[in-house]
Amino acid sequence: MHEPHEAPSDASWSELIRPQYSAATTTLCLGVALFAFNGFLVSTSLPTAVREIGGLKLISWAFTLYLVFSIVGGASGALLKGRLGPRRALVGAALVFLAGTLIAAFASSMTEVLVGRAFQGLGEGVIAAICYALIPDLFPSRLVAKVFGAEAVVWAIAAFGGPLVAGILTETVSWRAAFLVNVPMALIFIALVFRIVPRSTIDTAHLSVPFVRLIAIGGGIMLVALAGIMQTLTMEVLFVVGAAVILTAVVLVDRRSRTPLFPSDAFALTSTVGIGLWVVLLMPVAQASTSVYLVMTLQNLWGYGPTMAGAFSASFAVAWSTIAILVANVQDPRRRSWLIRLGPTLLVTGLAVLVLGFSADLPGVVLVGQMSIGAGFGVSWGFLSQTVMESAKDGERDRASALLPTLQSAGYAIGAAVAGLVANAANYPQATSPDALRDATMTIFAVSTMIGLAAMIAGFALPFRRKTVFAVDLS
Repeated sequence: MHEPHEAPSDASWSELIRPQYSAATTTLCLGVALFAFNGFLVSTSLPTAVREIGGLKLISWAFTLYLVFSIVGGASGALLKGRLGPRRALVGAALVFLAGTLIAAFASSMTEVLVGRAFQGLGEGVIAAICYALIPDLFPSRLVAKVFGAEAVVWAIAAFGGPLVAGILTETVSWRAAFLVNVPMALIFIALVFRIVPRSTIDTAHLSVPFVRLIAIGGGIMLVALAGIMQTLTMEVLFVVGAAVILTAVVLVDRRSRTPLFPSDAFALTSTVGIGLWVVLLMPVAQASTSVYLVMTLQNLWGYGPTMAGAFSASFAVAWSTIAILVANVQDPRRRSWLIRLGPTLLVTGLAVLVLGFSADLPGVVLVGQMSIGAGFGVSWGFLSQTVMESAKDGERDRASALLPTLQSAGYAIGAAVAGLVANAANYPQATSPDALRDATMTIFAVSTMIGLAAMIAGFALPFRRKTVFAVDLS
């Protein structure tokens, strides 16, 4: 148990690196780094791997399978933490991730790479979920926002350092060396887990594993991913609707289950946790279109090279991490609640500015819009996550916490599928003239703006209570 409420002045960044918390900070940040760096390492080195081992037609599946299995792993994270204890669950997940890394790194065919990526996704999904669930276990409430700020910095470093390291290793050694960067990080992570993570936090009876619901979650996300490669708009819509039906059914069935994966009020419109999870889902759904189409449009419309277009895209991560650090010192409950509401507002503003920038042919305006989107996440994400964690019902905090990174990943998958659907409806792939490409791009980001409005409405609807925004320790 941590101490109850402490004065805001007691919370400082230096506490994260003091002996009491330094190992925990390093462990959780390393768990985030495994996920963040892995994505950039693979996306940079995989094209070279394909030239050596073949399988170009399967390259997109290396990302699809990773995403599907990471979401399934994340959905089971809280259950595994309760059944095995956090230490055994994390070590087991890290070993699965490590096995997947080695399979992919030494693969002689794309099929073997896909198997490795599936193992990587499963392991990393569990790691991310349990690391989130451990934040309120290992840190007092006054430091939680700073932990999220530190993790945002890790993402920013990965956004720049990941492609650089992977590029250098791929060019000077081999694409396999780029994959193997994960090995020492995973081994260090395992060693730290043995040092700072308790063997077990609760004593539970043997729980049945809800395989049907986990398979349904994987199937729903798979339909979302497959929607992007359908040849007709009708099939895309059918796949997205089918995914929505399956995932909704999973949530409804889970509420009546004796072994639930989610908090009992997940997505309810009458609770802080339920509405908060809607914000967590809808913000990445709205933002995903920029991850998919911004770089491509900058290159095709304005002739930007990969470096310049990538810099525009990376400004999102820079803005997120910078703003997250700046606001992490805010302790006043009213300011925190308004910062949570400000996040989706800046997201909507940024997406609308993107539409304006492309319509006026002004790259500088587009850059401002992208940074506004990043600032929206940075200003609110840590406080939003903490609010969901601390608003969970008794005995449900692990499930609420572990669901956060899983829901974020699902949001990006759904958002990418929706953006692809809109792009095809707007004839983005067939656009050959600058005007046609510009109009299609504006349509994509306009629809994203409307999705962002839903996130903003949910943000303003959040019912804040003293315990959800004040720095009190609930662990």
